[in-house]
Amino acid sequence: MNNCVGHFSPLESECTDTLKEGDLVKIDLGCHIDGFIAVVATTVAVGVPIVDGKNADVIMAARTAAEAALKMLKPGAKNEDITRVIQKIADIYGCQPVEGVLSHQMKRFVIDGNKVILNKANTEHKVEVNSFEENEVYGIDIVMSTGDGKAREMDARTTVFKRAVDQNYQLKMKASRYIFNEINQKYPTMPFSIREFDEQRARMGVVECVKHELLTPYPVLFEKAGETVAHVKLTALITPNNTMRITAGPVQEVKSDKVIEDEEIKTILASSTKRKKAKEEKMAEITK
Repeated sequence: MNNCVGHFSPLESECTDTLKEGDLVKIDLGCHIDGFIAVVATTVAVGVPIVDGKNADVIMAARTAAEAALKMLKPGAKNEDITRVIQKIADIYGCQPVEGVLSHQMKRFVIDGNKVILNKANTEHKVEVNSFEENEVYGIDIVMSTGDGKAREMDARTTVFKRAVDQNYQLKMKASRYIFNEINQKYPTMPFSIREFDEQRARMGVVECVKHELLTPYPVLFEKAGETVAHVKLTALITPNNTMRITAGPVQEVKSDKVIEDEEIKTILASSTKRKKAKEEKMAEITK
């Protein structure tokens, strides 16, 4: 909700927040079939028929950046160019991309591959410059903020984790061994919430698992109080002839008074995700 950046998935016994009209809510989902993953996220304003003001600006910044990233996701294009365009779009809407957010390449059973796109470039978060290739799959993950874009942990309990598959340790506590065995059976490679298990044993068991790095925590992150955060995520497939968007959340009507006048951004947004086949390109050259 509102200034929460992500990973908020509270235990039933700790659900104390009530949604009210005007709250900006992010819904972030993922599923897989036999290890093939699809992810999606959208942002909605509660009980508002048309979103306006700064909420409209931050939602449009996230939507527009996600659309631009999709259009730029082509064989041979570079991840650093998408990061640069995300920042340009944020500036147009008077927002900031949230630091530390990554769009990952996804493979079978791997939701966080090594090839990534930074949501925001800075000196602390540097990634290898990579080019995209045919038949790659990406989870395009855009998070925008009305604040400074610096996420921080507060007092919310971490409930989302992922098994660190390269780590092993002989756990001492019975609750830890129970929860770790359940994780290995049900979620050996994918993120999960401890709400899926017996709450008391899960709360106790994950502590030792995290201490010995058997689990990777997804901490709940927040912007400064009073700011709002918008999140848009989609799954994109780079095929030889097209870049396909295969997931999309519901889209609420939004009215922002910001206008895109930057020629580079306008050109990107007006471009097609479809690409000519090599034969078609050769024929077009011959007929010129």
